[in-house]
Amino acid sequence: MDDLDDMDRRSLRGVDHRILSALRARAGDPRVAGAARALSRAGEHAALWLAAGLAGAAVDGARRGAWLRGTALTAGAHLVSMGVKRVVRRPRPTHVEPLVRTVGRHSFPSSHATSAAAAAVAYGALGARVIPPLAAAMCVSRLVVGVHYPSDVAAGAALGALTARVGARWVNGGPHD
Repeated sequence: MDDLDDMDRRSLRGVDHRILSALRARAGDPRVAGAARALSRAGEHAALWLAAGLAGAAVDGARRGAWLRGTALTAGAHLVSMGVKRVVRRPRPTHVEPLVRTVGRHSFPSSHATSAAAAAVAYGALGARVIPPLAAAMCVSRLVVGVHYPSDVAAGAALGALTARVGARWVNGGPHD
């Protein structure tokens, strides 16, 4: 049974490597590379998503509290992903040349994907229809710039979506402003 488990792990690792290599190759187009770099920079420390939540709170006075709670939830999801990284300690991919520098050296889960998915769920529920496709683009950008395996991004997105889903009642059901 151990041989089968080891073979499954190697097979999954191979799929991870091949998908990453294929998406990283898309950066040969300077427009794709530029967009992926820009998204990566904007997503550092969940900055884009926190700014979006604060902007929502500023322009939607009737639901200011919900926007602020969604922003706090997005920040919390990001912090959780950073904690998981410290426990798992998976190294970043080395078989492709990264297009951006990273703040940390650990890869699993993608914190960019975690905060993006949390924002997509939290702000999407508040009617921000542009956030989910932008969050998906953020997730793909991490592969195009070559700093995460697809499994890192998938795990991060799942963690962010789950965190936001668990906190949805708090976001929407908090005290009215």
